[in-house]
Amino acid sequence: MWGFGDAYERYVGRWSRPVAVEFLRWLDAPPGRTWLDVGCGTGALTETVLAHARPAAITGIDPSEGFLERARQRVPGATFEVGNATDLGGRTADVVVSGLVLTFVPDAAQAVAEFARAGSYVGSYLWDYTSGMRMMRLFWDAAKDVDPAAASHDEGLRFSDVSGAGPLRALWTGAGLRDVEVTGIVVPTVFRDFADFWEPFLGGTGAAPAYAATLPPEQLDAVRDLLRSRLPGEGPIELTAKAWAVRGSR
Repeated sequence: MWGFGDAYERYVGRWSRPVAVEFLRWLDAPPGRTWLDVGCGTGALTETVLAHARPAAITGIDPSEGFLERARQRVPGATFEVGNATDLGGRTADVVVSGLVLTFVPDAAQAVAEFARAGSYVGSYLWDYTSGMRMMRLFWDAAKDVDPAAASHDEGLRFSDVSGAGPLRALWTGAGLRDVEVTGIVVPTVFRDFADFWEPFLGGTGAAPAYAATLPPEQLDAVRDLLRSRLPGEGPIELTAKAWAVRGSR
């Protein structure tokens, strides 16, 4: 479900950039350092580091060639390589970061241990899937009303052991990192109209779009119609997205 960079951009990539800006302000890493962006996806965080953090150099790694292809096109000032969060292949950097990644890593504790081995400053952020990422929460609530089996796919339930302030703090301290801090970041997500809200769920990239792709047409239409009834009928749809951010040092 992570093969297509353009589909991811329309779904949540466009909202990850403003979160990345706020995350880097809060991370407050010194300039002139080397950076490693783990699970860089289409390059939203990598691009923001180049624009705001004055790095000496930055490398982004991701297992998806489709995402890396998009990242190379849009962020020419960075290096992008195929890589895995739980085995960084001996890579090191002054600052190791990951954005919106750990919920999709099979062993989050092993990944954070690798981050701590590789970097002196380690930071990450994840969507608050339980209630803070409104576009996803609205989708899953409607999907479960139409198809009760959707509960087994709901990110708010599946990722509750990772995407929260307590779990992130525990992962960072468990990896031996010091001065661990956690904060919430909230950004606006404004959709032009209902089509701008709904159509990204049809792209197949991401947990909710991947689930939507499994539905028969009549159920998918029912989810769409229920969502339409719960959102403003005209004009922009103004929602918010919340992420949890964590930082620590070795």
